[in-house]
Amino acid sequence: MDLPEIAKRPQEDSNGVYSQDVSAISEPAAKKLKLDEASKETTAPRPRVKGVAPIKPEYLILAPGQAEANDNEDDDEAEGRTAPEAQGAGQAAKNDGKRDKRKKFKGQNKDREFGTFSDAKRLCNSVAWTPEFSPRPCKHGDRCNAMHDIRKYLAEGRRPDLTTFDGKCPVWDKYGRCSSGWRCLFVRSHMDEVQRDDGRTELVLLVDTSKQPPTAESGKGNGGDGGADDEEEAEAYDARHGIVNSVPVNIKMDLSRKRITLDKSDKYLEWLAKDTELYTKHYHAKKKKDGDAEVDATANDADLHDYRANYVEPPLLPSEKRRVYFGPETPILAPLTTVGNLPFRRLCVELGAQLTYSEMALGLPLLQGQKADWTLMRAHESELAAPRFSPNPGASVVQGYDNSRDLRFGAQIAANVPWIAIRVTEALSRFLPHLRLIDLNCGCPVDAVYKSGGGSALLDAPSKLERMIRGMNTVSGEVPVTAKIRIGVRDDRPIAQRLVERLGLGSEDMRGWLGAPGCAAVTLHGRTRQQRYTRAADWSYIAECAALVKRFRGETAPAVADTVREPDPRTLPANGGKSTQDTGVGSGAHMYFIGNGDVFSHHDYFSHISNSGVDAIMVGRGALVKPWIFEEIEKGQYLDKSSSERLEYVAKFARYGMEAWGSDELGLNYTRRFLLEFLSFFTRYVPVGLLEHLPPSLNDRPPAYRGRDELETLLASKNYKDWIKISEMFLGPAPPGFKFQPKHKSNSYEAEG
Repeated sequence: MDLPEIAKRPQEDSNGVYSQDVSAISEPAAKKLKLDEASKETTAPRPRVKGVAPIKPEYLILAPGQAEANDNEDDDEAEGRTAPEAQGAGQAAKNDGKRDKRKKFKGQNKDREFGTFSDAKRLCNSVAWTPEFSPRPCKHGDRCNAMHDIRKYLAEGRRPDLTTFDGKCPVWDKYGRCSSGWRCLFVRSHMDEVQRDDGRTELVLLVDTSKQPPTAESGKGNGGDGGADDEEEAEAYDARHGIVNSVPVNIKMDLSRKRITLDKSDKYLEWLAKDTELYTKHYHAKKKKDGDAEVDATANDADLHDYRANYVEPPLLPSEKRRVYFGPETPILAPLTTVGNLPFRRLCVELGAQLTYSEMALGLPLLQGQKADWTLMRAHESELAAPRFSPNPGASVVQGYDNSRDLRFGAQIAANVPWIAIRVTEALSRFLPHLRLIDLNCGCPVDAVYKSGGGSALLDAPSKLERMIRGMNTVSGEVPVTAKIRIGVRDDRPIAQRLVERLGLGSEDMRGWLGAPGCAAVTLHGRTRQQRYTRAADWSYIAECAALVKRFRGETAPAVADTVREPDPRTLPANGGKSTQDTGVGSGAHMYFIGNGDVFSHHDYFSHISNSGVDAIMVGRGALVKPWIFEEIEKGQYLDKSSSERLEYVAKFARYGMEAWGSDELGLNYTRRFLLEFLSFFTRYVPVGLLEHLPPSLNDRPPAYRGRDELETLLASKNYKDWIKISEMFLGPAPPGFKFQPKHKSNSYEAEG
């Protein structure tokens, strides 16, 4: 791939592979020898300072004592759909000054504007993908105010073709066909002027059939927040090769107009309403002290037992669902809102991520057929490949697991009431043909989600959470259901252990009648909601929960504790068990347990795998800062990527973005917007060769430093205007209507007209 000129300049230090030995990443031999002869003290690394990246002195711009204070960046945007809402005046008055100050200066992802970006004059869809003399009938007729003259549109209706990527359309160059048609900003690379028999010359779009794959799933769906608005434009998205799970426009329209019935959900919710009524009556009767009430309580208990016993079981019990596998060899890319988009996931899969999740989608908008939320469910064909599967002999592996049927992509949803979670689960399992699992977000810390009763608010509502998981399992068909939680809501009240038991076995009063909820896996983020990202993840607590899960499986004891009542084995997820000779709840049952938090190197990954006892580890912010962390995990060593290699990843993101969202003005600037979001994390990376101490820490912030070459210095810039420059290397100048408001800046960028 041709990179900008700055990437071709000589590098001070070539790309290399580094071990944990600091000497392997120190100065060249001649320089090192000279320093050793001068004094041992000059080569001794300085003591490590908590929170400060240990940059070698020769790369610092300021002396160590003059280094600027670290900025505590708010990383909520990596987990939450929207950032915390601003405090109301009344609430702010009640809080102390310290909290007010924190809320005032923490980055807010609210009311951010990206402007509008479109062509100067709109081209009608009736001619957007057709030869010049063969337009489709325009449904608006004479009332249409869009342009129908292709030559005039190319000359006046849009800006000139871009010169990046050597002026060649990356989409057409790979697939032999561009879905953006005449709107493509590289259209002159795949158009021709053909001489006709009548002497006229006609403009036509070129198609290279030799580049098109023999089979590819196509679907009618939008490429962004404002994609296909009519049938012609929806058909254009059929040309997007490699994109799967594109839900047809007519299904989203039917959902929005409530034309689609979700029979399994309706039946289960009707039963659940009656069950809840009986349980409430039973519970309150037990609280009464008089003798007559005790008789009523016994009668209520019998009624509840009979009603639950008569419930018709779902077609597939948790033990009968598709088996999945999580192991040390399957590092997981966490669900990341906004930044965990399709091009970024595709980049991470290419670099070794074995499992991926969609961005968190809200349940109610999905049920309402909103295009933006269904777009989050789209995946790339690379996410359909089976994850790596090479368990060690004697490992706890599911009996009957078929790796060839497994895939990498799972969906994550957020819901605040059971009926939304249950109905959206049925909709996803029905309309998405390529889905590994459905994950319920129970850890999102941002106020907009928490105050509505979703996300981390579910941690304080265990009964509601259990009803959600049970109902989701009932209607999801063969698709397993999982959950992602935090340690708790408040620092002084960790509740994850009790939740893990409840998700694995069910509450004691329900597991006897209904069995276990059937949760196939639980992911624990080692922080509370209150902590957000202000403290390091608590892996010791994660280890305690992992030990509890092993006890449930029967791996560390022949059965669960005496105080735990054994559920019906059929309701447990059939994901494992060391052998068929296991006894107790562990027999044939295996709820996976996954850890998450502050993993930034292969050292962190394997250390936590070994010391905490989790089955696998989910990587979030570490992958945003360093996407090749999955490659480091695979190779078991540090990789010091050169600046040109890192710029290559930016170029790939730009290419993948145009393939996903289009190479027209709209798609190009969707790509630019999400690329800038990615760069806000990507520029935090400090090259291994510049560090005095290993392993690097995700929460360390570097003082001002210069790189080993000009490009490396640019990639380390915290100035968002430099991020704009990097994006322009591949996407061309930002159009006049484009704006970018950084998360951690009070001012914003607006392209000059």
